[in-house]
Amino acid sequence: MNNNSKKFDQAFTCVGNGHGAPCTPATKEEWLKMRNEPRVAELCQRIENGEDELKHQLPVWTPSCAEFANNHRAIADALKPLPRLMMDFDEKGHTDEIVKALTTQPSPLTVLLIEESARRGTHVLVEVPAGMEPQQAQQLMQQATGFTPDAAVKDISRCIYMVPDDHTRYISEKLFEPTTLSEAPQPEAQPTTTDTEEKLFKGIAYSSIIKEWWKANGGEPQEGERNVKLHKLAVNLRAICDNRKELMMQVMPRFGLTDSELKSIVDSACKEEPKGISRTMQEIIGQLTGLNDSVGDEADNASSTITLLPSAIKRALPPGLKESLIGVPPAMQVPVLCSLMPLIAAYADGVEVEYCDGERQHLGLMTVVRGDQASGKSVCKNAVKAWKQPMDEADEQARKIEDEWRARHKSRKANEKAPEDPKVVIRSVPITISNSTLLRRMKNAQGHTLYSFGEEMDTLTKTNGAGKWSEKYDIYRLAFDRGEWGQDYNSDQAESGVVNVAYNFTVLGTDGAFKKIFKRDNIENGLSSRTLIARMPDSSFAKMPRYGKRSDEDIATIHEAVTKLQSYVGFIDTPRLRKAIDKWEEEKRLEASKSLDHVLDTYRRRAGVIGFRCGVLAMLLEGKETKLALNFAIFMAEYCLQEQIKAFGEMLEEQKVINAKTEGQRYSANHSVFDQLPPVFTIDELATLKRGFCSPASLRKIICIWRADGWVEKIDKSHWRKTSREV
Repeated sequence: MNNNSKKFDQAFTCVGNGHGAPCTPATKEEWLKMRNEPRVAELCQRIENGEDELKHQLPVWTPSCAEFANNHRAIADALKPLPRLMMDFDEKGHTDEIVKALTTQPSPLTVLLIEESARRGTHVLVEVPAGMEPQQAQQLMQQATGFTPDAAVKDISRCIYMVPDDHTRYISEKLFEPTTLSEAPQPEAQPTTTDTEEKLFKGIAYSSIIKEWWKANGGEPQEGERNVKLHKLAVNLRAICDNRKELMMQVMPRFGLTDSELKSIVDSACKEEPKGISRTMQEIIGQLTGLNDSVGDEADNASSTITLLPSAIKRALPPGLKESLIGVPPAMQVPVLCSLMPLIAAYADGVEVEYCDGERQHLGLMTVVRGDQASGKSVCKNAVKAWKQPMDEADEQARKIEDEWRARHKSRKANEKAPEDPKVVIRSVPITISNSTLLRRMKNAQGHTLYSFGEEMDTLTKTNGAGKWSEKYDIYRLAFDRGEWGQDYNSDQAESGVVNVAYNFTVLGTDGAFKKIFKRDNIENGLSSRTLIARMPDSSFAKMPRYGKRSDEDIATIHEAVTKLQSYVGFIDTPRLRKAIDKWEEEKRLEASKSLDHVLDTYRRRAGVIGFRCGVLAMLLEGKETKLALNFAIFMAEYCLQEQIKAFGEMLEEQKVINAKTEGQRYSANHSVFDQLPPVFTIDELATLKRGFCSPASLRKIICIWRADGWVEKIDKSHWRKTSREV
């Protein structure tokens, strides 16, 4: 027997580094070692002091299962279920009483472990005799202790947060005895690790579908409603199981049911008249796949110009990004991903990569999400909030230190020495931050990237007046490639110094605010090509969108992704990504060259860089340079390019014409064609007169020239009118 097999036989539970992390089989030694890590004791102390949100950072273990297929903690993937039940007593301060009651009198339940939870409640793990229902075990526990455990029964896939060893009040060596699959209650048709066809529907795990089903139907069943809710699930699930009872027995959750009880529910569900896939189930499948035909009216309301995230990319998204799209309507998913890219890149600020041109670069990104009023931009805000929480928590401690220093500085006496500046690292700064304060934060950042989230773009135009906006333009442009910036004042009242600008941001705003910032007179200053533009779907006369909520487990997975990103330091080679983006860049260069499209040629350059950096982020979250990272990079590059052209193409074209006229160039070659056009004309009529020899981009350029000369004026998107000016 090799060492791995020996360890596997000795495993009595599974452990994971967080609520959403993979759960791997663990021995007694590994379980004790994880419990005794200093971070566990530190986190539990902070949780007890009121920082409840930190519980998701605790490691976990699974008392009722010793192995999952592919280490995926789900009912359908449980390979070694154990006849054990963990009971929770939420009322604080009674652990010693419960220990005394359970250790001084006989009980039909074998007690394996008693411990205080992180918030000083009580956990009691028992071995349940064969044939005993969990509810009966809970009643026996209440009779034995005088305290009522939480009525919710944890299924075999549920995990429990670890606590340090000093929280243990009683432990039996029987806890560590490996229990083989044959000794534990087991389903009649338990899936194997190779039975992937039976566990997936359209590439989605049945466990994921069931998870969304509970969200859409009032949550998992509680005491008194278990059989009714499971029957309703079975009736709806059979449509995507081809009415195959053996498959349904494999994927249906049990919640303590025996094989015969579950079989009775499945049999009853399959006897009902088939009605096809229900509306709710269609919506769930549509949400998980991103397929347009699964979202019904919601997709019909989306503008035809809205880009949907390809289902192949959505299905393969790495942990963190996948959870970010939970509850997000398909038409809004791409803007949500775009809004997250700068923040995710800020967490990966220790990474350096090489681009196609051979130059090293960091992951500077800036996103502007634009849309009508009430177009649902808050869905981006909520996603950013979930990702930004770890940064905000770290900043909160730093701001307390700085506030204390500021108070001491203010209250000191005239002859008293000023307290030393703590120079704390504060990374999340308001989008309206002054240049002087921004410089100070950058000087103290210790190499980290700062990040700003602006909920209203209009705020920028109101707060950055009197020349300050032009300075912010410079700062934003330099941030894209960590350029050097600084200021020098002969005064203690303003910050002086020089830094390399490491600063990412996400801003949301209406089209009106967007146009106030990006104008014709600044369209060539380089900021427009450095910005990832995302467009919310048109909300005109649209039905109210339906949003879902991320679970605590989803948030925990996002926070684990943050930890993973922060762990990367130094140069990371990405040869496949470089090759993919280089190919895309060359295709766009040839396309622009053939059509003499200067707008495409201008924006394709940095769109490639932005797409490449997004691909790097997907690769870092995935842990390797996968096909998903390549596809995601190309998708984001193309989306960025098209949105930049839509937003800035016409302004840039007209500005180039004005620049050319200023240089004394003449534009009369198309005068005769102009004369042949009717008073009101379309681009198609112009194309006919040009005999099809001009590309659409060239035709637009001709019209831009006429417009700049005052020959025509625009009526709407597709019609122009000749002016009365003589030509």
